[in-house]
Amino acid sequence: MIIEKEAFIARLLKFADAVTIIHAFLLSYFIDDFIRTVYDFGDMAYAISPTFQGFLYFSQKNLPITLSVVPTWIILLSMFNAYNDIRTRSFNNTVSIIIKAGGVSILVFSAIFFILQLELTSRLFIAIFTLCVMWLLVFEKALMNIVLDKIHEQGFNHVNLLIVGTGRRAQDFIRKVKDNSKWGLRIVGLIDDEHGLFGKEVEGYRVLGRIQDIPFILHRKVIDRVIFVVPRLWLHRMDEVIMACEREGIAVSISMDLYDLRIAHMRQTNFNGFPLLEFETFHANEWELFIKRFLDILFSIVFIILSSPIMLATIIAIKLNSRGPIFYKQIRSGLNGRKFTLYKFRSMIVGAEMKKKQLEMQNEMDGPVFKMKHDPRITRVGKFIRKFSIDELPQLFNVLKGDISIVGPRPPLPVEVEMYEHWQRRRLSLKPGITCTWQVSGRNNINFERWMEMDLEYIDNWSLWLDFKIMFKTFFVVITGYGAH
Repeated sequence: MIIEKEAFIARLLKFADAVTIIHAFLLSYFIDDFIRTVYDFGDMAYAISPTFQGFLYFSQKNLPITLSVVPTWIILLSMFNAYNDIRTRSFNNTVSIIIKAGGVSILVFSAIFFILQLELTSRLFIAIFTLCVMWLLVFEKALMNIVLDKIHEQGFNHVNLLIVGTGRRAQDFIRKVKDNSKWGLRIVGLIDDEHGLFGKEVEGYRVLGRIQDIPFILHRKVIDRVIFVVPRLWLHRMDEVIMACEREGIAVSISMDLYDLRIAHMRQTNFNGFPLLEFETFHANEWELFIKRFLDILFSIVFIILSSPIMLATIIAIKLNSRGPIFYKQIRSGLNGRKFTLYKFRSMIVGAEMKKKQLEMQNEMDGPVFKMKHDPRITRVGKFIRKFSIDELPQLFNVLKGDISIVGPRPPLPVEVEMYEHWQRRRLSLKPGITCTWQVSGRNNINFERWMEMDLEYIDNWSLWLDFKIMFKTFFVVITGYGAH
């Protein structure tokens, strides 16, 4: 019902956005030519004339950008939930989404320039295009809101609901419908099995009868959908009503408090013909996880190339400073407890793990984690590479392998996981990463329990935008060495 309407409107908006982006691309060509002429910036490559034919030639010569502008913007807008909760979102929130998408689009096109070596593509054009898209999208969204409001004001596209149930959850549902009149939903009346409620009003709507009266009410009232918002104890009372609605061709929806879950999200799915109800504490769209993995591969390759001189210098420094291997390998716990080998540059003396027990009384962290500010096992080179997180650069190869992500909760030792409290184990429900909220918030200055809470907050509020923000903050934390021991 609501989801189907939102999905249909979302498809319309995506089409409208695609048309807007194409127009912005066309408009940007002429604005760019105008600015270059007025301010004498010089000619743009492949811009032969300020005509439509000139634009077609320009588009052909910049084909990678021409073909990517619409998919890139639609994907970014989807990433920031521009096509979810369309009718309930404030206009200011919509503008904020467009601005965020515009900022990230510049990073995406910069990556395209770098990968494809598009040296002649105008950076000024991309900047003008980004601003044009943002302004035109804002105008389009404002116009679309006005059109949708007018449609509902004229009484079109309304759905008449008969609500079964008057309990607390049913009242919450009724208030939600009343507070969001723009959805186009109209409550005709209520149904409840208690004799004393007949004829009375709940949340401003009259109780029309009991469950067995529904077939009769369907003939007396215009009903588009019957919605059950009832306890699971009512399951046996619903069979005849659902069959009656099926015979009448009336749609039925059921909202039932099967379990009092506080974290997990429920969704209905199908397993080869078997309908299933799934309860997941972490949920993301497959396309979001695909983009996250794609960005992990892209960024890890870029960072490995850019940091290769630093890694080479570190290898030489470690070899000259102390005997032992260059790399330190350690078994860690990954997604849902999967074991994998984590790579780091060795920052301690050989046999450091055997000497750990002698220093446990000086542990400065609570919980199962060992941290010590002036750890005597750390070498001179180790202190430097730890301060600026250089010791973690080999983990980029773990990212390439898929063991970890760029952003995610830090992978713990299996022995640490064994000492976790039950609620702390939920941090294993997402693939671990090189950096996360803990790393950009003070690291060793934060106690263990707050560290675990921060990881769970990241999981519960995960989005691609949050990953971008953490990566941005990580850059400054690494440069300053903030919170590192």
